[in-house]
Amino acid sequence: MPTSRKPDGGSKPAQAKHSALGRRLIAGLAEVSAHLRGEIELTSYDVKVPEQADVPGLRARLGLSQARFASAFGLDVKTVQAWEQGRRRPDRTARILLAVIAREPAAVRRALSH
Repeated sequence: MPTSRKPDGGSKPAQAKHSALGRRLIAGLAEVSAHLRGEIELTSYDVKVPEQADVPGLRARLGLSQARFASAFGLDVKTVQAWEQGRRRPDRTARILLAVIAREPAAVRRALSH
């Protein structure tokens, strides 16, 4: 395989510039390596899925009707109504989504917009 010649006539391969992704990967690998050597402690998170979801309170805080809340976050309005009337309880996945909506509603809207 031919090598690129440096302007000074050397035969070392030319160094390619790293892409942004390449730089992030290299930095991440360096961080993992430092962690494995015991030099740094990596950030960790304890995930707690809420047992309950206060959908009416969340909607009120966001100033949205049931229909607008459902539409804004990709939910079925009948499901929202059933949650609020106590006929159904949000499952684990729904409670996770509702917790994210409660903390970062704009991020959820951005993620779901097209």
